[in-house]
Amino acid sequence: MTQYSHCIPGDASSSRQVPVQAALRLRTLAVYTIDICTNCIYTKGNSRNMARLALLSVSNKIGLIDLARSLVEEFDFEVISSGGTAKALKDAGLPVTKVADYTGSPEILGGRVKTLHPRIHGGILARRDVPEDRADLENNQIRPIDLVVVNLYPFEETIVKENVTLPEAIEQIDIGGPAMLRAASKNFAHLTILCEPAQYGEYLQEMRRSNGEPSPEFRQKCALKGFLHTSSYDQAIAAYLSQNLSKKGELPQQYTLGGKQLQSLRYGENPHQSAAWYQTGTTSTGWAAATQLQGKELSYNNLVDLEAARRIISEFTDTPAAAIIKHNNPCGVALGNTIQEAYQKAFNADSVSAFGGIVALNRPIDAETANQLTKTF
Repeated sequence: MTQYSHCIPGDASSSRQVPVQAALRLRTLAVYTIDICTNCIYTKGNSRNMARLALLSVSNKIGLIDLARSLVEEFDFEVISSGGTAKALKDAGLPVTKVADYTGSPEILGGRVKTLHPRIHGGILARRDVPEDRADLENNQIRPIDLVVVNLYPFEETIVKENVTLPEAIEQIDIGGPAMLRAASKNFAHLTILCEPAQYGEYLQEMRRSNGEPSPEFRQKCALKGFLHTSSYDQAIAAYLSQNLSKKGELPQQYTLGGKQLQSLRYGENPHQSAAWYQTGTTSTGWAAATQLQGKELSYNNLVDLEAARRIISEFTDTPAAAIIKHNNPCGVALGNTIQEAYQKAFNADSVSAFGGIVALNRPIDAETANQLTKTF
């Protein structure tokens, strides 16, 4: 006997794939296995000829539509997606299969369980060079997934909101997203994981450069970013829950700190040392939220001196104040009736050491003060 496979389009309104076996006695005594597939997302026995499969499930939808359109129109991907991501793609006129339709299992628990399914994680974790894995995929009608695009519920953005409650914060702890992110990062030898919109353009360039097959080095780099993403996400959750439970003045038993590099610095505390500037959390604060209007790139010492100067002048709110800092030490601090007078007093305290230092003022700079500054700085 010979076994054949065909895909017969079913009712487009159907939300599940229904495998049907029909034994047809022909003169060749062949048995035909017919898989009814509502959208051709899977056809048993024909996986080698199918389009590549991408799973898109994102909270941050920046760049989503452009990425999906390139995947479908330029690289012949089929797309599966869940929840709001699927709706956004459908509204943009792009072909998409809902995860619930692909898995045959509906979203449950108010959307808490959507992608936690063997057809999803099997497709992500399968090792395509392992015969047993390939057999498991075939036997369970699971397609290998070539691209996973996931970013997580906005937990950190939620907890910085004023008066946010513990239940509100808990609801923003993603479960399925980190599971897919870690699984795809682990199996980077066989697929690509993207977790930030900033990666989309780079990925498409890599696809064009490499004739549709991202290099192992590129996939490993993406996997690293995936693990860093889940690490910082879990760290934020742990820190929030620890703070929520801690009594006033009590320090946590375990403390971790992570950050995202904003920029490399010209040098460290000494010219022969390397340095970089990192931001903790998702919201820019302090000097990270400031705009540099002119001048060369900052050094480590510049940032340290800036913060020292800011902390000094922040002590004075009612009176114009000026502080000049060099190597984290005040050259001069003064008050005045005007900001120009405060600056001149601070400068005169040690006019030699002030050269090359940091000047901080607690009032907007007027023309007179600007003219004084340009004489030395």
